[in-house]
Order: sequence, then structure tokens, then C-alpha cells
Amino acid sequence: MQFPPQVLIIDDDRKLTGLLIEFLRANGLQAEAAYDGNEGLQRARSQPWDLVVLDVMMPHCDGHQVLARLRAEANPVPVLMLTARGDEDERIHGLEQGADDYLPKTASSRELLARVRALLRRVALNAPPAAQRELRVGGLAVNPAARLAWIDGQALELTPAEFDLLLDLISHRGQARSRETLSAVLRERPSAASNRAIDVHICALRRKLGDDPRTPRYIRTVRTIGYRLADPDEPLTTS
Repeated sequence: MQFPPQVLIIDDDRKLTGLLIEFLRANGLQAEAAYDGNEGLQRARSQPWDLVVLDVMMPHCDGHQVLARLRAEANPVPVLMLTARGDEDERIHGLEQGADDYLPKTASSRELLARVRALLRRVALNAPPAAQRELRVGGLAVNPAARLAWIDGQALELTPAEFDLLLDLISHRGQARSRETLSAVLRERPSAASNRAIDVHICALRRKLGDDPRTPRYIRTVRTIGYRLADPDEPLTTS
């Protein structure tokens, strides 16, 4: 699985698709769109996607035809189908063709996000061991593929921005990461405002990790530069 997970939405409803893209991106996923079945097939073949959200009712080449062609090509990408009808026969037909989940268009964006995350977790859990490898420092563990983190065995409830920062810090553990670099992780242009935003996110992360900002175990301040992730047994310094 890529980081952030790459989601392709194939739907001819441009307004709905735009809202879904904005919502998924706000929740830590990278989403792009194709607006008909033929374009969707070309995009699906153009690069490895972590998930395809596929509308059933489209002109020229509908969702069932797109799915059938993907599966005929042995494309294993998980597919979540959206339908305005949602009757049982249609759901069964889609699942028999190889869809991984089905959701009516009347469902809320929160339910869509939950279904997307569930499918991505399933992919991460079924991935080869190397792709599942967790990053660990002390009692802190981060699973990049599933976008999950734990501290001392307890799951952390992190915002997408907090998770992205924590992943960057643990991926470069021991290294000083500047505020400008961390701003780039969040795809923000470095500025005084973004630097302050990084400090706010770090403050929230420390609180969730149980770090005292005066004597932090994990996220240490590097004076005039930014932050670094340390082993909790490492002595505090006045860096």
C-alpha cells in the first residue's frame, strides 16, 4: 500500500465526486477522479491504486462493465461500488463479479470513509509481511499501511495531520526534522503560520503520547530547528 493511500473515484456525477475527493483528502487519503467508465478504465490501468470507488450507473460503459474488465485483466485493486438503486439482485451481481463492497449513494460521507478505511485495512492485513511491518520505538508502534498507531498497547486516536507527522518522525527517528520539512509532509507551504500549526500539532501529539512537554519521552524539541523522535530511554539533553 502506498502512503498516503491512493483512491480513484469513477463517477459521472461531477458535483458528488468533487465533494468526495475533498472529504477523502481532508481525512488523509489521496483521491482523484475519472468521469466515465472508459476514462476510469484507462486511469485504473495507468498506475497502481489502493482502492477504486466505482459508480454503477454511467453512460457508455457502466460500473459493472468496468469491474468485469478489471477482473478479466486480473487487476486485484479493491473496488467499492456505489449505486443509486441498491436492490439485492444488483448487489449480488456486483459481488459475484468481484466487487469488495457495495454502498448506496444515500449513505453518509462518514460511512463511505469507514468502508474505505475498512477495505484498506483488509488490504494491509493481507499484504506480504514486509508491507505490514510496523515501526517501533519504545512503547510506540505505527503501522503505515493501515494508518494505525499505538502507545503501550493502547490505540491512538489521531487526526490525519497528527498521523502524518508521527509517521514522518518515527520513519526518521533520531533525526532532527525542521518545521519547514514537517510543513511539507502536510503539503503546506512553509510560513510562519504553518510553523505555528506544526507546533500545535506536536503539542496535541505529545498530549496523546503522554509526553510532558518539559520532559518529553518521545518527541524532543531541537532548539531553533524543529523536532525529533527519540527512544524514551534516551537521556534528556538541552539541544
